[in-house]
Amino acid sequence: MAEHRSSKLVTLPRIALLLVALTVIMVFFWHRSRGPLVQVVAAQRHAVVDRVVASGKVLPEARIHLGTVVLGTVVEVSAREGEGVKKGQVLIGLDDTEAQALVQQAKASLQQAEARLGQVGGVSARVALEAVAQAAAKKEQARSDLERERSLAEQGASTQERVDAASKAFEIASSAHAAALAQSSSLGPGGGDHRAAVSQVALARAMLDAAKARLAQTRVVAPAEGIVLTRDVEPGDVVQAGRTLMTLAQAGWTGLTVQVDEKNLSLLRLGQRATASADAFPLESFEAIVDYIAPSIDAGRGTIEVRLRVDKPPSYLRTDMTVSIAIDAGTRQNVLLVPGAAVRDATTPSPYVFLLEENHLSKRDIRLGTRAGDAVEVVAGLEGGEPVVLTLDVGLQQGQRVRSHVVSEMQYRAF
Repeated sequence: MAEHRSSKLVTLPRIALLLVALTVIMVFFWHRSRGPLVQVVAAQRHAVVDRVVASGKVLPEARIHLGTVVLGTVVEVSAREGEGVKKGQVLIGLDDTEAQALVQQAKASLQQAEARLGQVGGVSARVALEAVAQAAAKKEQARSDLERERSLAEQGASTQERVDAASKAFEIASSAHAAALAQSSSLGPGGGDHRAAVSQVALARAMLDAAKARLAQTRVVAPAEGIVLTRDVEPGDVVQAGRTLMTLAQAGWTGLTVQVDEKNLSLLRLGQRATASADAFPLESFEAIVDYIAPSIDAGRGTIEVRLRVDKPPSYLRTDMTVSIAIDAGTRQNVLLVPGAAVRDATTPSPYVFLLEENHLSKRDIRLGTRAGDAVEVVAGLEGGEPVVLTLDVGLQQGQRVRSHVVSEMQYRAF
């Protein structure tokens, strides 16, 4: 009898445990049959302040790459990276010994040519004029002698031989006079020798200008005021023509350049204001204005370049510094929004959301617009008021049965 009672005591707890286990299993399968629990929020329309957000770089007015056009040895570098330079300041000097010698040689050649021109137009011209006068006198004397001999010959007081000799003397004197006239004309203004002397002076001056230009090429000067970004040369270096030795950021204008998604092109306008901050100084911000919108799209990245002008750049701003920019594109009313977390495949050409229809999931393809905080604009696919599933469970499928928990906008804080 005792053994029988003991057997009952042992069996009853086992039966109780079995009943509890069966209950748990039944509850599990009952919940499973109802599907997973998902959060649902209604798609709503709101007023949206459009801000085009992007990151970019600080842009100088111009980036100037400096180098030489001649081969040479560097003897002087007067600026370091980060230093400000003035327009016309000599930044790099090459060995100019040969160039200086060429300048001196050209100066000497010019002095020689000018002296020759002075001689042609001065002493030589006066001597030539005197020679013309003497030749004219000799010609006149020869003419007089010829007339006298002819007169005497007619009277029988002279011979034909004397007349012929006088005639020959007159021809020689005439030729000498003509030669003196030609020489005087050549040495005078407009004459051949004078023109040649003038040409020699012009050539010498051109050679001097070329030598001075060659000398100037041994110095690299700043074409504008700016800041040295890079310095890739030291005294003693032998540099080739065309090699970049120093890079300047031109002072006077500071801007920002960003690549904006082409989807935001319709929101952009020249003159729009923006707020920017440097990643190195995240707690500081400054104002900028849209100054340029590129006329074409980067087909490879699907972006468009936008440049902004910074009228009052902060002192800490540096060329190529990374900045974050939010462009104020205005306010739009009645914009349909859904939480960004509800959109699946948002970065693909075919984004979609799951809607709740009679406790089952229904896939709905949508077309996205701009972002508004944690929410995203829906421009096609929804009308507003549809229950959108928030839960990002990769196991959710079209037509799947689910349990839902409606979440208000205030609770979710997505908008």
